[in-house]
Amino acid sequence: MTDSPIKTSEQIAALKDLLTPIADREPGPVLLCLQAVQGHYGYVPEGAVAVVAEVCNVTRADVHGVFSYYSDLKKSPPPAISVRLCAAEACQAVGGRGLAAAWSEACAADPKLAAATGTDEPVFCLGNCALGPAALVNDQLIGRANVATLKSAVEAAQNVTEATR
Repeated sequence: MTDSPIKTSEQIAALKDLLTPIADREPGPVLLCLQAVQGHYGYVPEGAVAVVAEVCNVTRADVHGVFSYYSDLKKSPPPAISVRLCAAEACQAVGGRGLAAAWSEACAADPKLAAATGTDEPVFCLGNCALGPAALVNDQLIGRANVATLKSAVEAAQNVTEATR
C-alpha cells in the first residue's frame, strides 16, 4: 500500500464524518463505506479499513474481506490516466487479447507511457461490442482500438490535464 493520507486524529475524524451518515442509514454499510472512501481519496488508503470497521461496528477482517473481493476497490492511487481494455468475449473475438499484449509491450518500451497510465485494468464490457476491441481512456470510449489510438487518446488526456493546471 502507498503512504496513507489517514494518519492524524483530525484525518480520522474527517473520515468518520464522511462514513457515519452512511453507516447510520444503510443496512450492511461496509461496501458503501468503502466506495465512499474511494470516491473521496480515489482509492482506499491503508488506514481506512480500521475506520470503516469501527464506524460499521464490524471486524477489520470483515472489511478486508469485502475490500479484497471487489476488484473495483483499489489500494493505491489511480494513475494519472486510466486505460481500461475490454476483456469480454466479443472484444476478445476481434483481437482484444492481442491488443492487451501489444499495449503491455508499448508500455514496457516507453517508461513515460507506463508511468502515466499504470497497468492496463481490464473491464468486462464497455457496451461497444460492435466496435471491438473497445477501450476506455479516462472517460473516452474508443472503438476498434489499437495501440496508436490508445496512445493518441493518452496524449489528448495528458494535454487536457496540462491545460487545467
